[in-house]
Amino acid sequence: MATATAMSVRQVPRSLVRHAWFVVAYNILVILWGAVVRATKSGAGCGNHWPLCNGQVVPLSPRLDTIIEFAHRCMTGGAGFVLIALVIWIFRSTAKGKAARTMAVASCVLILIESLLGALLVKLGYVTGNQSTGRVVMLSIHFTNTLLMMGAMIMTAVMLGSEQETSELRLRGPKAPWVTLGLIATLVVGVSGSLAALGDTLFPASSLRAAFEQDISSSSPLLLRLRGVHPLSALIVTAFVIWLAAQARRMQENVWANAALGLLVLQIILGVLDVVLLAPVWMQVVHLLGADLFWVAMVTLSAKVLWPVRTANPSAA
Repeated sequence: MATATAMSVRQVPRSLVRHAWFVVAYNILVILWGAVVRATKSGAGCGNHWPLCNGQVVPLSPRLDTIIEFAHRCMTGGAGFVLIALVIWIFRSTAKGKAARTMAVASCVLILIESLLGALLVKLGYVTGNQSTGRVVMLSIHFTNTLLMMGAMIMTAVMLGSEQETSELRLRGPKAPWVTLGLIATLVVGVSGSLAALGDTLFPASSLRAAFEQDISSSSPLLLRLRGVHPLSALIVTAFVIWLAAQARRMQENVWANAALGLLVLQIILGVLDVVLLAPVWMQVVHLLGADLFWVAMVTLSAKVLWPVRTANPSAA
């Protein structure tokens, strides 16, 4: 009994919590570089070979698009290693049944799916200038999995700072349906944003007026006509964020509430600038960075509202 009690109150090293957040930050960098690959049409830089690059382990005399694509693959491999290290560390430092363990395993499963989806995009030729419906579908699935993977990693870091058990992570109470719907709406904003960015890459507009005409023309490709989903879903998310921030403030979670509201305002500003500037590559990357940080704030805040944590007082190790 004494051993079980000791295990249940085992302190989590602060260095482990920091590493968990490092995994989140590193994967944001991987996502941003993936946007560079798409925006520069470098997705075929390694041909249709995977995991090799143009049939080679390390490409010799590579073109610029090959360097960009190969760098992304190397970063993706690095993401797997830092995550594996996190999982091993968590299982050595936490007791059986802790939520952090479950979320870490979920992160591993989702990063594996992420790699397979990336490989499919390459093998099926859904890169560079491909404008097919298949690419739209695959990209939607790919980015949905990306957000779910990031959500699991964020939850891993959040749960490491608590005594939460996996059995406690249930969607119950009057707030649960609203939080769930809000996160789904946020996910839709993210996916529709990725499709909008793809449309900007494949069908660049010469002026703001031309861009709007593309969106409303019945002869425009489906990808362009779907761009209107992004701002409409963002309106729903705005209402949700205001509600969630109010709930968090009642629980004294002011820091994360302020972060979510601030990042929401920033995203709206970046979105407007993205449209006005006709979506240059650098603006797409900055806008995506804001979206990733917003997702971090939303998942963290939602977790704190649904499952108020019991502070685990991490040690100074």
